[in-house]
Amino acid sequence: MSTFVPSGKEIVRKWYLMDANGQTLGRLAAKAASILSGKLNPQYVPYLDMGDHVIVINAEKVRLSGLKNEKKIYRRYTGFPGGLREESFTRLLSRRPEKVLEEAIKGMLPKTKLGRAMGSKLKVYSGDKHPHQAQRPVEL
Repeated sequence: MSTFVPSGKEIVRKWYLMDANGQTLGRLAAKAASILSGKLNPQYVPYLDMGDHVIVINAEKVRLSGLKNEKKIYRRYTGFPGGLREESFTRLLSRRPEKVLEEAIKGMLPKTKLGRAMGSKLKVYSGDKHPHQAQRPVEL
């Protein structure tokens, strides 16, 4: 009996729907990252993108524990001298709630071409509506 080695052609991707309403940011991001990377798939291999699609709704209702609401800061660099930009969690959540979840989830994926391919299967929406009803996502 030989060992089964999957190829990219046989991958059947499912769609999952996650509701961020009242969820803790890190726990939700960890669950979404494991689905995107395919680690819940029985045929998982680390050199293929075996993950499924993840839709996250109600991104503006995600929460943090403790005093992280006031203390968490998002930093990015523009590439120019003196171009460090900082923004607090509360301001970013009010301005772009999808960005908070995207950064948390994509930060848990590998920093390679494969990780970027996994991250492209993530869809985050601030409201409770999403345009992916045709894919019939399974609620988690």
